[in-house]
Amino acid sequence: MRRLYSFYGDAFWIAIKSILEHKLRAFLTLLGVIIGVASVVVVGASISGLNSYVMDRVTKVLGANHFMMARMARSGKMEDEEFERMMKKNRKLEWGEYKYLKANCELCSEVGAQKNSSADIKFNDEEMASVRIRGVTSNLLIIEDKTIDQGRFILESEVTRNARVCVIGTDVAKKFFPNSDPIGKSIKVRGIPLIIVGIEKERGSMFGQSQDRHIYIPVTLNLQMFGWGGGIQIHGKAEKPEDLNAAIEEARTKLRNKRKLIGSDKDTFGVVNTADLAGQIDQFTAAIAGVVIPITMTILMVGGIVVMNIMLVSVTERTFEVGLRKALGATRKQILLQFLIESAALCILGGILGIILATGVTSLITVLLGITMTITIGYILLAVVVSTIIGIIAGLYPAFKASKLDPIVALQHS
Repeated sequence: MRRLYSFYGDAFWIAIKSILEHKLRAFLTLLGVIIGVASVVVVGASISGLNSYVMDRVTKVLGANHFMMARMARSGKMEDEEFERMMKKNRKLEWGEYKYLKANCELCSEVGAQKNSSADIKFNDEEMASVRIRGVTSNLLIIEDKTIDQGRFILESEVTRNARVCVIGTDVAKKFFPNSDPIGKSIKVRGIPLIIVGIEKERGSMFGQSQDRHIYIPVTLNLQMFGWGGGIQIHGKAEKPEDLNAAIEEARTKLRNKRKLIGSDKDTFGVVNTADLAGQIDQFTAAIAGVVIPITMTILMVGGIVVMNIMLVSVTERTFEVGLRKALGATRKQILLQFLIESAALCILGGILGIILATGVTSLITVLLGITMTITIGYILLAVVVSTIIGIIAGLYPAFKASKLDPIVALQHS
């Protein structure tokens, strides 16, 4: 065992010595491996960062443990024909159905209602076109985990009496009140003045679309101003993530009962589970990884070819050394392992330098562009393992060629 350990230790140090004796050649040889490993890790960090970014935005917009019911809920992949069929079959959700679920959904910690509209809004002589007008119940603050930056959210009493109040998004606040406090002032929606009681904290953008260009008003006031249109949305929230699916099923069953749907009757409404979006996002990023990662792996393959080439050169240069070692009793297996260890050491070193380069690149991108890139252990292991395997494969032929050298012929080589 000690002799085996000594052999591997000696082989490793001989490999390191050989690399250090030809620093520039070794660096140029490793360049392909370094760039390949760095590419794999950076791409992996980009994909993980994209996943985290989208999930963060979804959570900020929709909140946690949240589901929604509406006439239509087109989530995931749906054919146009199926969508048209559902449009004909499904019925809009009524106020009475919201009240029924609010009173009867035991696993729902909160049940609220929302009605979406759009309008141009005015303040003094300025106008802002196509602002989202969201009629809400007071508990949408809790259901969607909203954060109020100034003032307060809409009260239950204001929903009950159709109060002319509103909470504005930061885009609206910056447009009309860049240098003043908007709380207590009024803006006009469809000619109706609404008193501003709060400003929602900025949520940023998602896929290039601002999430702050909106106004919240009491849902009852929205219905009064814009009519029923496509009906309302019913929003529910479970206390804990593990209760969400059960809460959705209870709400679905209650609404089916309310609509007198039995047995195999299909739902005449749609349900969106915000937790399902996580799975769809994972599928999306996995599809990107499935296309991009193999492309970056080709750089590693090119690096492996370069390593094989330089190892063939190394075998030629060290023919006398190989002959001497064999004359002193080294076996073919030991010579083979010697060169395999050297090529593997080259690629492992390239892998480590590639990870260092990737860390620097991702840090620079994060600082300069503000895009969070997450280096995950999975992609690091993938890059290192693949680079090591490539190093071993690249060294097989040169090592086999070295092990077959005739010691007498090799000693005559000068």
